[in-house]
Amino acid sequence: MSPVYIAADNIFSPLGNSTKENFEKVKNGLSAIRQISDPSLSPEPFYTSIFERVISVKGFTRFESICIASIQDALSQTEIKFSSHDTLFILSTTKGNIELIEGKEVTEEIRSHVSLFNTAKFIAEYFNSPNNPLVVSNACISGVLSVIIAKRLLESGKYKHVVITGADVLSRFVISGFQSLNAMSKNPCRPFDKNRDGINLGECAATIILTTEKTLSKGVLINGGASSNDANHISGPSRTGLELSFAVTKAMKESKVSADDLSFISAHGTATLFNDEMESKAFAGASLSEIPLHSLKGNFGHTLGAAGVLESVLTYRSLLEGIILPSKNFESIGVSENVNVNQSLLKSSKTHALKTASGFGGCNASLIYSLM
Repeated sequence: MSPVYIAADNIFSPLGNSTKENFEKVKNGLSAIRQISDPSLSPEPFYTSIFERVISVKGFTRFESICIASIQDALSQTEIKFSSHDTLFILSTTKGNIELIEGKEVTEEIRSHVSLFNTAKFIAEYFNSPNNPLVVSNACISGVLSVIIAKRLLESGKYKHVVITGADVLSRFVISGFQSLNAMSKNPCRPFDKNRDGINLGECAATIILTTEKTLSKGVLINGGASSNDANHISGPSRTGLELSFAVTKAMKESKVSADDLSFISAHGTATLFNDEMESKAFAGASLSEIPLHSLKGNFGHTLGAAGVLESVLTYRSLLEGIILPSKNFESIGVSENVNVNQSLLKSSKTHALKTASGFGGCNASLIYSLM
């Protein structure tokens, strides 16, 4: 099987329009989360990471426009052609164009446009792709799972390159869903902290371009990856963490990486009571309690289908720079297991990092990024 490398990337978020801009701001402790009052989104003020203005591509929706902007920037960094038969496009999203159905009659045209596959196809056609795109929409593990699926497709020899874009935008539909679950924090979120009380949602599009051609690599290898399911509850995670622990252990075994080899863990860290508790148990079960850990939700909010792609980019960028990012807003541990939540910017010479994700329906995914 051919090794799979990172060729290019982009983060298009309320913090910035490029990976470099977003990375620098996170290193400097900045966050895009702010309180907004917008009755079209929520009857009450809420904390979120949301675009003030979005580049509009003529003939495309707000969601599609941020995807196109992210892809264009990533493509500008590489010789890889989206229009090649060797290149596959994967769209990672939870809701896509769902805002199109709000406050209006749902016609056949709208129904067709809301279809995630059709949305992916519109974006692929913009870049003249000859291949049918692939949609990965598996709750909040969509981004990490997209990378795992892309890696396996590339290893099979079916394609030479894969463009993965993870994206979601906020709408009244999305926000009200989380409010109905009492999952939204009334303050900036505090992953793993004893005073955490819920999530902040966020908007983002992020792109990673993978390749089997070593000469196009930026020095990062996609290593082992695995997924699992709790089979516990439609919205509540496992109470034991055993299932995420299984995916983590399997990814590390496939990568031939031990706990001592890991620089850090980029956790899912939503700042809900149950998610963070489950993750702490999972890391303890995999003997990773001492490994430095952070969540980036305090910087970007929970960006849903974009989260795993966005956070993956910052994971391997941290490896390349030899640093460990802090977990914003964390003060004191609020989970039953003693996880090592990082509070300051640290240096590290280790060459492997673990990225995890968990989501509704009990899904979990884990991935190891490694320097070449």
